[in-house]
Amino acid sequence: MTDAGTGSGTSGRRADGQPGEPAESALLTLLGLGPEEDAVYRLLVDRPESEAEILSQHLDGLAVEQALASLVERGLAGADRPDADGPVRYRAAPPVLALGPLLESRRSALHRVESLVGDLSERHRSAQMYGAGAPVEVLSGPTAVRRRLVTLQRQARSEVCTFVPARHMPALLSFEDNHEEADAEMMRRGVTVRSVVERAWLEHPATVALMDACLAQGQQISVTDRLPTKLVIVDRSVALLPLDPDRESDPVALVVHRTGLLTALISLFETHFEKGRLLLAPGAGPDAESPLAAVDRQILALLHVGLTDAAIARQLGMGHRTVQRRLHTLMDEVGAATRFQLGWHAARAGWLPEPSDNPAAQAHS
Repeated sequence: MTDAGTGSGTSGRRADGQPGEPAESALLTLLGLGPEEDAVYRLLVDRPESEAEILSQHLDGLAVEQALASLVERGLAGADRPDADGPVRYRAAPPVLALGPLLESRRSALHRVESLVGDLSERHRSAQMYGAGAPVEVLSGPTAVRRRLVTLQRQARSEVCTFVPARHMPALLSFEDNHEEADAEMMRRGVTVRSVVERAWLEHPATVALMDACLAQGQQISVTDRLPTKLVIVDRSVALLPLDPDRESDPVALVVHRTGLLTALISLFETHFEKGRLLLAPGAGPDAESPLAAVDRQILALLHVGLTDAAIARQLGMGHRTVQRRLHTLMDEVGAATRFQLGWHAARAGWLPEPSDNPAAQAHS
């Protein structure tokens, strides 16, 4: 065994002569310490209040003073001169406080490297499959599917289109997680994000709040009654969808490249997006100068996409009767005898979007 107080054994060596893992006596070098710093710090832990000369006697051939100066500068050791004319004495900083941040930093870096390796593996696999002309890839397991989904969105250059059904499906990436990991970053890069969501999502206040944040960032969200499956289409060149939408465990997904199947999926998305009702960002509307109160605009927008009075009241945090009273007031003001007539007037006045007013849908129709 190698004495921790000597300069030998600072690195491992494989049988072929190539460098291997550091020896036990030099593991602190994995945290960024040099071999001399490693040896001197270890010795200080056992011999506090030591002088450089004394330490040198235990560490033959090492630049002890230089290592001590570096340890003090990095906060891994302290130095005192008890007597004005006496020598400087050194002590090791507590290992948990001194080395803990270094360990956490390396651990964080390794996590980032692990994520990068996973992304590179998925990109390599995709490139190999695409180069071989395979029209469809099969991904098995939640980790592989989630990683490919995030990677595809991060690689998007111009547009991402998604279906978001509301019925129960295994959640590989929630609304919140995807917004944090991909949506916000894509919007900052100028990528157009268009989504079709099922109306049932509007019954959940937390989801509505997240949709409002997405709308405020420029995302386009269309609301429809029913969607056939989850779907993500990136740059009109690749799509990701589940093989079996109702599978509860061990999800399997399909990655579809440029084929007739991809063309059909794009057409399916455009059909649902155009038939749906486009959501408005909070406080926004085609007619910004309209005297209509903001709360009335929100009530009409939610009524427009099919919510009941009770659901609207829950979303806006007001009483059921308050919603009904404001709707009746609006009907009286515009001379509408029915809510259908109120909706017609709201659309004519520019208070609500119509499918034909959706420039994105027209551009891709």
